[in-house]
Amino acid sequence: MKTLKLALSAAAASLLMAGAAAAQDSGPSFSFNLGLASDYIFRGVTQSDGDPVVFGGADVTAGKFYAGVWASSLDYLDSTDAEIDYYFGVRPTFGPISADFGAIYYTYIDQPTGADYNYWEFKAAASVPAGAGSVGTAIYVSPDYFGAGVKETAYYEVNAAYPVMDKLSLSGALGRLDYKGNGDYTTWNLGGSYALTDNLSIDVRYADTSRHEFGTYYEESFTATLKATF
Repeated sequence: MKTLKLALSAAAASLLMAGAAAAQDSGPSFSFNLGLASDYIFRGVTQSDGDPVVFGGADVTAGKFYAGVWASSLDYLDSTDAEIDYYFGVRPTFGPISADFGAIYYTYIDQPTGADYNYWEFKAAASVPAGAGSVGTAIYVSPDYFGAGVKETAYYEVNAAYPVMDKLSLSGALGRLDYKGNGDYTTWNLGGSYALTDNLSIDVRYADTSRHEFGTYYEESFTATLKATF
């Protein structure tokens, strides 16, 4: 795991430097998003006790380089009020392969003392065309994952997306979260997104995990998300 983390960190650093150099040749562009979801599901597990959440974010891109911030309400049944994530990376291409190397810092507002919720993840992802759609894979590694006493983790995922028609697309993913210790589980999701307008879309999705014995948070869920981008 340590070797993998170092390799991902080095790759991300070198590609980010290349992306920053490329950014000097093209001006930055900005985008924003705002939405409402019936539940906040992250890797198959509810982050809002099954209740609706509001979320929003902002992104800046310059060439292949990108950075952004995203925030959401949540409910951990404690004093935590919200999650705010900061991320940056670079998206190079290698022939038909579209890659993404980056880092994400997850932070939690008003978390209980000693909870140690904040953590870093390093990402390496790639996708290739498959007919009209695409298939991809990704890995996220963290040296010190969410929660006190939790250390190294890795999340592996394979995913696919396919446009059924002009405004409707289907997508799904199969993932595995491995802890250094107990708690490993597999998760999967399948759903569809429909473009209501050029700036407004709705996503309906089913998700589940392999560990129902961990409690209701790990049981199957059906969520609907309304998202505006501009």
